[in-house]
Amino acid sequence: MPEPRFTDIRHFDSIDSTNRYLLDEARAGAPGGVVAVADHQSAGRGRLGRRWEAPPGSNLLMSVLLRPDLPAEQRHLASAVVALAATEAVLTTQGLELGIKWPNDLQASDGRKVAGVLAEADLTGAEGSELPPVVVGIGINVNWPATDQDLPPELVGVATSLRQLVGRPVDRSALLDALLAALDPRVEALESAAGRACQAADLASRCTTVGTRVRVELSEGWFEGTATQVTAEGHLVVDAGGVARTVVAGDVIHIRPGS
Repeated sequence: MPEPRFTDIRHFDSIDSTNRYLLDEARAGAPGGVVAVADHQSAGRGRLGRRWEAPPGSNLLMSVLLRPDLPAEQRHLASAVVALAATEAVLTTQGLELGIKWPNDLQASDGRKVAGVLAEADLTGAEGSELPPVVVGIGINVNWPATDQDLPPELVGVATSLRQLVGRPVDRSALLDALLAALDPRVEALESAAGRACQAADLASRCTTVGTRVRVELSEGWFEGTATQVTAEGHLVVDAGGVARTVVAGDVIHIRPGS
């Protein structure tokens, strides 16, 4: 039986960014499998540079260093497997099913956001490394917000936490252990074409974006349409006025009826 991959777990009371820390470690030659966990991040961020801060010690803030042997067009699966492992961990520890808003936000059944994933790659690699590092960070709203009164008005109905959803405090350590246990075989699966296809199929089965009217924001502009499927490569297909457009990377916003 292979040794567990994620045994080097580094805990911080406070750090600017677990992603930044692991990118620096990767450049210094750290192997895949290093995990950074923080009670508080002073410069944590999400997609498009968005900020999200919670009281120290309330949520699960972590990053993992991976060195997957992935084709460039499927490098996004590194973040997908972290999102998938998180949904698996939440189901195992809390009995709660979450969906994945493409590409990698975790959502409650009512559409409120529970977690976000951010992957950052150093394509220059580190000296002596064969595979370029990918650092995947995830922030899970575990015990904050405890109630909607904890949120700014603009996030009421938009964000929630596991504590709100299950009605009791949640053990962050147990959730971390379950997430890493679920992630190990998924990272292993990225090494083969069949394994990657399986991860993309799992992403498709949990994707809440399919069938939804969306706005896709790209570096060169934006368009709207209806998401129709997740491909075997893990890409999103959007029907934009009768034209099927495949989205490899972009920010996807679910358009609510009447908005």
